[in-house]
Amino acid sequence: MSDRLSVGDTAPDFTLPDADGNEVALADLRGKNVIVYFYPAAMTPGCTKQACDFRDSLDSLQAAGYAVLGISPDKPAKLAKFRERDGVTFPLLSDPDKEVLQAYGAFGEKTMYGKKVTGVIRSTFVVDPDGKVAVAQYNVKATGHVAKLRRDLGL
Repeated sequence: MSDRLSVGDTAPDFTLPDADGNEVALADLRGKNVIVYFYPAAMTPGCTKQACDFRDSLDSLQAAGYAVLGISPDKPAKLAKFRERDGVTFPLLSDPDKEVLQAYGAFGEKTMYGKKVTGVIRSTFVVDPDGKVAVAQYNVKATGHVAKLRRDLGL
């Protein structure tokens, strides 16, 4: 079980491949607010809903100075399919070794359908321009989460 991050913590840096195999580094986004969200699996109903909500809110998030990165354990080829199928317009990053998931406390024991399982904990973070955690939300709902996040951020 990895430790959870709290507001004010330094966000763990990472460099991961996107759907096209290009490296994306959190450090390259310093100076911006970055929404980093972790989801269990591309192409599944909940994760699709969540990605589409971020996609549909992207213009207003970007206008408010936020970048969005989605991270899952999926391989880049699956992320590319997901992006094409659902018109996802922000980077989807691949973390098959789950190192970044664990660094953010977004991988561990969770309850699914009443059973304890180990897996990706649907989580969202906002990293501020200085690289600090401004928002840390664990066990978020796939549906309605983006609207709630926007309210929390005053957008």
